[in-house]
Order: sequence, then C-alpha cells, then structure tokens
Amino acid sequence: MKKALTIALAAALASGGMMAQAYEQGDWVLRVGATTVDPDTDSDDINLPGGVVAKADIDDDTQLGIIPMYMITNDFGVELLTATPFEHDITADVNGTDLSVDAGTTKHLPPTLMVQWYPRGGKQGWQPYLGFGVNYTVFFDEDVDNQLIETLGALTDGAVDDADLDLDDSFGLAGQVGVDIPFAENWAFNASIWYIDIETTAEITAKSGGAEAAKVKFDVDVDPWVYNIGIAYKF
Repeated sequence: MKKALTIALAAALASGGMMAQAYEQGDWVLRVGATTVDPDTDSDDINLPGGVVAKADIDDDTQLGIIPMYMITNDFGVELLTATPFEHDITADVNGTDLSVDAGTTKHLPPTLMVQWYPRGGKQGWQPYLGFGVNYTVFFDEDVDNQLIETLGALTDGAVDDADLDLDDSFGLAGQVGVDIPFAENWAFNASIWYIDIETTAEITAKSGGAEAAKVKFDVDVDPWVYNIGIAYKF
C-alpha cells in the first residue's frame, strides 16, 4: 500500500497542473477511496498459563473510506475520516520463539476529526494540506480464535475450553498530510496519510465449563499509519 501510494502520488503530481481547481470558503469536498489501517503494534507482556509469555500483534485491513471536508475559510477546513468497519486478525507471538498463535479478531470504527491547513487555499491547482485532530476508536465483535483456546487448554491440561476477548474503546490525537491533484472540473485525485494514537486495554477471560477460570489484562498500543488513495469531488 505504501509503494502504491508513492507511485500514484508521483504520477498525479506530474500531471496535476492540467486542470484548475481552487478551494474556497464554503466549499464541500467529498473524498472516497481505499483506506488502509496499518497498525504499528506494541503490547505489554501477556502472561499465559505455565509461565508462557507472549505479545499481541495486529494485522492491517483495507476498507472503503468516506471522508467529507468543509472549508471554514480559504485556508482552513474541517474533515471527518469515516469508513466501513475495519476487521483485524490478532496473534499472540510467544517471546523468545518463532511461535505465533492465532488469538482472535476484532472490528473497529475509527472516526477522526481533523482541522486542516491548506497553504494554497483560494488558489487554483493542486491542493496540499496538513491536519491535526482527535480520534475515537470503537472496538466491537471481538472473537477468540480456536487456536488460542486449544493452546490455553493444552497449557492447563484441558481445564480451559473457551475464552472471551474484550477491547476498550480509545481516544487519542491524530496528525495528517495529504494532497488533492485536479484532473477534471471539480474532480481530483487524493492521497493522504494519517498517524493515529490508538491505545486499548485488552482482557482475555479463560473459561472452564462455562465458568470463569482466569483473566488476563494487558495494554496494547495500536498506533496505526492510515493510508488513503482515492478521488475527491468539490461541491
């Protein structure tokens, strides 16, 4: 995704002067594209039965990004990052080994409100921008993978036969850089990158015969880079 973003941005910059497009106070811009959340995961140690210690890792996912923006003045706009729900696989990587256990999955929505500065606001041509704002991430539909349940069962001589996963919602800051390159009247190519501070507390509840057998809590810094490649339309 990073390589594709770089190539597409370079191509757009090379041809972006063909069409004129100014962003001015009162304009609405709708950006739609492929949005990838690529976590830079760091977790506390996960202390499993039998003295086994692991760390969590979260993979990336791409969804449809729907990103409206309103120009407050010629130079400043407000943008809201929204998307269809992201779904991520979670693994537990055992410390000091190459063993990685499929731990579960989660879905999340990361609405992010940005205040953006457009240095070329009011001028025709390509429109770079910088943004700073806040994010609120909602986690839901957390599921534990059977491989983790089987691993917990093996570590407890069969005592554990089920487990639940819960992730706390997160509130944090976000930064952004992006550009719109016009290619037709009111239409532009968009490429943008966010860095979002997402921190959550995970809780795994091991069960035996339907009753709680043990509980493990640990903090996870998700802190993803978020990439969008798409188109923008100015109203």
